[in-house]
Amino acid sequence: MTWGIPLTEFDSDSAVLIAPEPGSKSGAIPERAVICFFRDVIEEVCGDGRAEVVATFRWEHGTHELFSLQVGERRVAVFHPGVGAPLACGLFEQAIATGCRAFVACGGAGAVVPGLALGHVVVPDAAVRDEGTSYHYLPAGREVSADPAVTAALCAVLDEQAVPYTVGKTWTTDAPYRETTAKVAARRREGCITVEMETAAFLAVACHRGVTFGQYLYAGDDVSGETWDERQWHTSSARRDLFWLSVEAVLRFP
Repeated sequence: MTWGIPLTEFDSDSAVLIAPEPGSKSGAIPERAVICFFRDVIEEVCGDGRAEVVATFRWEHGTHELFSLQVGERRVAVFHPGVGAPLACGLFEQAIATGCRAFVACGGAGAVVPGLALGHVVVPDAAVRDEGTSYHYLPAGREVSADPAVTAALCAVLDEQAVPYTVGKTWTTDAPYRETTAKVAARRREGCITVEMETAAFLAVACHRGVTFGQYLYAGDDVSGETWDERQWHTSSARRDLFWLSVEAVLRFP
């Protein structure tokens, strides 16, 4: 028997064996959610009782809390998705099953093109699928695109706040320690401006589940040169700003 590449064997017809289950609820679940990769920002904004824990997602490594944050007269769900497409999309699935319906993710990304300043905001309108998770939600393909209406809404918030930004393609990979100079150069020629680990999978899950999803990234470390430049990306003040921009954007979604 000859077998092909497993990731090309998309199955949209058979029943799944394990369906995503809601988190353990302890309060009302907001329909709008921010998926925040910045643990420090979540602790600052939601910690010490500043936001209500309304659900808990349990995984072998520990728990992830879903917060309900009061923003004016409305509430927004906030949770950390872990790192990497499989875990992040597992938690994304659970947030959907728990009741969230519109999402904005905010996170950092490596700069694939020279001159992308630390903290510069990027709105991904497409992602190269160099990871595995998206292939279980959509048929095999090189890229997945964001919803143009969502991209426009994200850009409108940035325009109103006079925040400089770039719209472009991102490269989603499962293997940050295999970002070779040749691969970076190839992705740059393909039009990618950033590299990260989740966007393509998030877009695929959102398409499969029929929920609204968009993402803000900020340029963190720099992989565009012959050597890696960390740029102390995790200390950037862009993190807090990007979180609040995400809150504003998700509250504007229809």
